[in-house]
Amino acid sequence: MGHSSLKDCLLDLEKNGQLIRIKEEVDPNLEMAAIHLRVYEMGGPALLFEKVKGCEFQCASNIFGTLERSKFIFRDTFEKIQKLVEVKQNPLNALKNPFKYSDVLFTGLSALPKKNPFVKPVLFKETTIDKLPLIKHWPMDGGAFVTLPQVYSEDIDKPGVMNANLGMYRIQLNGNNYLLNKEIGVHYQIHRGIGVHQTKANKKGQPLKVSVFIGGPPSHTLSAVMPLPEGLSELTFAGALGNKRFGYTYIDGYCISTDADFVITGEIYPNENKPEGPFGDHLGYYSLTHDFPVMKVHKVYHRMDAIWPFTVVGRPPQEDTSFGALIHELTGKAIPNEIPGIKEVNAVDAAGVHPLLLAIGSERYTPYSPTKHPAELLTQANHILGKGQLSLAKFLFITADDSNQLSTHNIPEYFKFLLERIDLTRDLHFYTNTTIDTLDYSGSGLNSGSKVVFAAYGDKKRELATSITNEIMELKTFNHPFLALPGVLVLQANKFVSHEKTEEEISEFNIELIRNRIDTHNYPLIVICDDSDFTSATLNNWLWVSFTRCNPSHDIYGVNPFTRFKHFGCDSVIIDARVKPHHAPALIKDPAIEKRVDRLFEKGGSLEKLKPTTS
Repeated sequence: MGHSSLKDCLLDLEKNGQLIRIKEEVDPNLEMAAIHLRVYEMGGPALLFEKVKGCEFQCASNIFGTLERSKFIFRDTFEKIQKLVEVKQNPLNALKNPFKYSDVLFTGLSALPKKNPFVKPVLFKETTIDKLPLIKHWPMDGGAFVTLPQVYSEDIDKPGVMNANLGMYRIQLNGNNYLLNKEIGVHYQIHRGIGVHQTKANKKGQPLKVSVFIGGPPSHTLSAVMPLPEGLSELTFAGALGNKRFGYTYIDGYCISTDADFVITGEIYPNENKPEGPFGDHLGYYSLTHDFPVMKVHKVYHRMDAIWPFTVVGRPPQEDTSFGALIHELTGKAIPNEIPGIKEVNAVDAAGVHPLLLAIGSERYTPYSPTKHPAELLTQANHILGKGQLSLAKFLFITADDSNQLSTHNIPEYFKFLLERIDLTRDLHFYTNTTIDTLDYSGSGLNSGSKVVFAAYGDKKRELATSITNEIMELKTFNHPFLALPGVLVLQANKFVSHEKTEEEISEFNIELIRNRIDTHNYPLIVICDDSDFTSATLNNWLWVSFTRCNPSHDIYGVNPFTRFKHFGCDSVIIDARVKPHHAPALIKDPAIEKRVDRLFEKGGSLEKLKPTTS
């Protein structure tokens, strides 16, 4: 069986000791988010906020807070869905092993969306935007946001649910210049299905009808973030995963998810944008204010026992990390099936997902050659960087392991393997003036920046340093050295002034290395930063600082650098991971709010029994 509603799911979690009710009144302005963040950091349970200040609705968060809890929610259908995705990726598997996949065809057919002409729980009552839980997550946020929306749109040329798009694009409910109850902001990034739909509607000069579903069975929420194989609709996937067909109807020309807790309907008109943001986002920084489509609100509906689900994003890991882990388990073989020769890809969560990809490929082009070097790996790298969401990657590290022992998920071991083998005079490949993630402010503008591929294959070329020499300890240009990983040297620098000034500093650093006869061969990767102690303190700190604060074309330098025939090479790579003036500010918690939240964890508070995790 699956869960027929969000309430059903929460009661199931409570019955199994995986949910706590917060009975104290809590403020949706920063306080609820602060509670969520603290409980998530503790590895705690799902939360049900029973009394939300100024609002009649209950709220729930941290529902998918751990991979174990996420798998528990879908325990009855998880293996079946893995097989369904596998068959969609490779239909020949079903022909080769019909008994293994005998239930998959039935699953697909029984999961088709179902029009509900009579049963419509979500149409219990109409309300307005100002009556919804207006949750503000971070101090500098521009207003209240919906953080677990299912945004539904249809293809104007191919209307109907089977050609629709269901995606999770953040929704700003108030603040900025939005007319309260009449307008909300829709923030979607490049490579999103709704963008295709709006483009088609714009060309016809027609508004795009949009429905925002909130809540409903948990399968609906997960389906909105799933990277599904071509031909498998999000609504069908939701039905299969939830073991209950996705119920829908149409009201005033808008599609309505009949099992949702809330539905907001409205239209996006051609060329009508308004400032949206700031918003504390999943890279650990604010995404700043930019013009995005504004949705003219038509109606807002809710069911009788409606519960508002939300999450809080910030510097990873956060609850959305569990989404990524769950998606990986459900679709683990998707990339190897879609990109020949690729064995594994890891979009590193601690680095904000899109800034850093680690990949393991294959080298089969020239088995007769006595010299091993990247060849097929470069073909595979181009394929990765041309593939959907993967194309937003900024740093791509790719290697091949003939022993099949390496994993992209063992990050220290992966970097050790690659850095031992990379030829930095040959194996760096830059893509300049291209697209990067909308939320990444390290580039030259919104969606604009550069990429770099580190490709390594062959025999070991160096032993990586596992300690810091006295000569390096005495460096003056950049100082306070630490090792983040074997061969990865972290140095502290003065505050960033300009790229011209940085070039002077790098030149001085190279002169200092020569003058003191310091060989960096065993330190192939050098990161300069604002705080070397913080950056090297943990693996996650190093990943976050190094790859979210660097635009490869502008911020990568080298020891003994050269450019020949348009190719850049060096003895050791230098990444300038300092904060730059154009970067978005990092997320910082409000001390006053944190002090207010303490009451819930003290004696007599709803959360007094929670203990921090030891991991």
